[in-house]
Amino acid sequence: MDIIAHPLYLAPVAQYVRLYAADRLLVDADSQFVKQTYRNRAVIAAENGALALTLPVAHSGVQAMRDVRISDHGNWRRMHWNAIMSAYKKSPFFDYYADDFRPFYEKRIDFLLDFNMQLHATVCELLGLERETVEYSAADAVGAEDIRSLAQPSRGEALCSVPYYQVFEQRNGFLPNMSIVDLLFNMGPEGLIVLRDCAGKY
Repeated sequence: MDIIAHPLYLAPVAQYVRLYAADRLLVDADSQFVKQTYRNRAVIAAENGALALTLPVAHSGVQAMRDVRISDHGNWRRMHWNAIMSAYKKSPFFDYYADDFRPFYEKRIDFLLDFNMQLHATVCELLGLERETVEYSAADAVGAEDIRSLAQPSRGEALCSVPYYQVFEQRNGFLPNMSIVDLLFNMGPEGLIVLRDCAGKY
């Protein structure tokens, strides 16, 4: 089975639950960029609860996702990496994976699509969830499951019904459908088992 998805910034767990059950990912790079979605926003489980990390982008009017550039406005790279470190430095697997993610917050990548897809490839490699990834086309999409709605915040929580360890769970309760890095830093390779169990309930 193929799935059609938007290229998201450190996508929520729900998108990877559907990817676990898929054979191939069709990435919709030509759809219109929409603000206040996971296209340029990731949500992590921080000490005081869910924390949104938003990538500043430079775009105007109607623009395809592939054409959106990341803005250098503010010191977002340092802010995002510091927030991730603060949230996960005590997690069981942060030290194992930190060096895989740190370079993304040290180098410049101009386009949001490239940034998101390079992060996605890193996540899949670390999870052992490698699936063929191609750009979406109408011809390829026949019979594919469309999960593009998961780009909207508050969508997909039902796909994340298997709780797993979170650093601040005793303080905040279990927070479902956080960014995939939450699952990766907290569960390591066993994150794949969580995805499998969630997919099995869907």
